[in-house]
Amino acid sequence: MDKDILTVISRETSGFSKGQRAIAKYILEYYDKAAFMTAGKLGHAVGVSESTVVRFASELGYEGYPEMRKALQEMIRNRLTSVQRIEVAKEMLDDSNVVRTVLSSDIDKLHATMDGVSQEDFDLAVEMILAAHNIYIVGMRSSTCLANFLNFYLNLLMDNVRTIQDTAISEIYEQIIHIGEGDLFIGVSFPRYSSRTANAMKFAKRRGAKALGITDGEASPFIGVADLNLFAKSDMVSFVDSLVAPLSLINALIVAIGVRSRENLPDIFQKLETIWSEYSVFQTDEH
Repeated sequence: MDKDILTVISRETSGFSKGQRAIAKYILEYYDKAAFMTAGKLGHAVGVSESTVVRFASELGYEGYPEMRKALQEMIRNRLTSVQRIEVAKEMLDDSNVVRTVLSSDIDKLHATMDGVSQEDFDLAVEMILAAHNIYIVGMRSSTCLANFLNFYLNLLMDNVRTIQDTAISEIYEQIIHIGEGDLFIGVSFPRYSSRTANAMKFAKRRGAKALGITDGEASPFIGVADLNLFAKSDMVSFVDSLVAPLSLINALIVAIGVRSRENLPDIFQKLETIWSEYSVFQTDEH
């Protein structure tokens, strides 16, 4: 199956029935809305029966309509502008119960990530982090919070970690100018993918460093560049990126590295507790 479903639809149009051509025309023009419609709703929008929509999906080579809709969703996730996301949200969200809709979607993404994560790849990622001479973490735009979270905890456990700040393009390369063999570049990127992160990873690879990608799937620009990718399902809720599952995967990485460093953990955190107490880092009952 061609990865770009719109190309497949355009190529097969001549062989479609009248109803199928109407479906194809609608999807090609309004793919951002069609990707989140049920078969019945799409049929109603086009003026054909639900069974015609289901047969259309089969005609394209999909096992059913849900598989075709999933292909559409995967294809468009990095194409939608913020305005298009807001329009899609109008179709997806129940205004009367936004909190339940959003939390339910996040739970689904957590389950999908847990079912799809490769234990072997996860273990390899832990080994890559522990073996690296220096670790450079890059996450731009909404992925910045994920990169900072990973950096915060790895810095408590290791002394060779740094986060690359999202500044001017030239400054990104200035911050990783010394990266080289034996070092590890960790790129964090989810739709809409940051071109700066992908290009910085390519730079690191050219300098001889290893690269670990934390991303969402085969459409990611890290594919074919990173030595290893860990996948977590992300989503969009209106103009907001939902990154619950990626954060959970990063949390698991941090815990796994902590477990591997368990002999040093008590000493590390005893020193930290002393510092936190001396400088009143945390609120106490005494205050």
